[in-house]
Amino acid sequence: MNPEQPEARGEEQPEAKGKPIGRRVLLGTLGLGALGVVTAPTLQRGLESFLASASDKDPTGLTDLLPNGGGFRYYSVASSVPRKNATTYGLKVDGLVDRPRTYTLAELRALPQTRLVRDVQCVTGWRVPDTPFEGVRLSRLLDAAGVRQEAGAVRFTCFDGTYTESLTLDQARRADVLVALRMQDKDLNHAHGGPVRLYVAPMYFYKSAKWLSGITVTEDVKPGYWGERGYDVDAWVGRSNGRDDAPTS
Repeated sequence: MNPEQPEARGEEQPEAKGKPIGRRVLLGTLGLGALGVVTAPTLQRGLESFLASASDKDPTGLTDLLPNGGGFRYYSVASSVPRKNATTYGLKVDGLVDRPRTYTLAELRALPQTRLVRDVQCVTGWRVPDTPFEGVRLSRLLDAAGVRQEAGAVRFTCFDGTYTESLTLDQARRADVLVALRMQDKDLNHAHGGPVRLYVAPMYFYKSAKWLSGITVTEDVKPGYWGERGYDVDAWVGRSNGRDDAPTS
């Protein structure tokens, strides 16, 4: 996925690719996980970085079961995800707009930034309270593009080549929907969807697509990756997917 994705339904997991991890790797990873629970914050940050890297190469999903920084779990629906940086990253805005364009990372950083602090709620049940996100309001990019009258929705694509998401145009224009560049007061790292991800504060975290590469304005909503697999397209926290979690905003 791209966001930290739902995992509750077995049919939604992509087919595992790659070689099984060996016994030594498993035991070593478990040992590091246990160490992270009791060590200082510096070691915990190192553990988080290790697990993020290891999870990209772990076809078994075992690294997702280990403790990591801040209570997040790392997910992807692609077997591998390319890494982007300030030189190679671009965010394309197109579709039913008068002024399509592609933003560089530097151009996004130069725009006015909005900081939100909300709980992050995954549809699988875990929650990370008071998580800061910072970035450009999606509405600002839509206004700059000149959305046409017939438009009614926005579709998001990701540079993992697999994940997609969507919002209605009204949802996309909310003040708590960001094209996020920072999380927890740090630049977004690769494991958390960097350098740029979507952040939809009032919805379950699968709507906050990681590794964002495209924003396409369309006439109608087309369900994203998890919407096509049975999850609610309108994923309001506590009011969808049969859950009653406390709202995040």
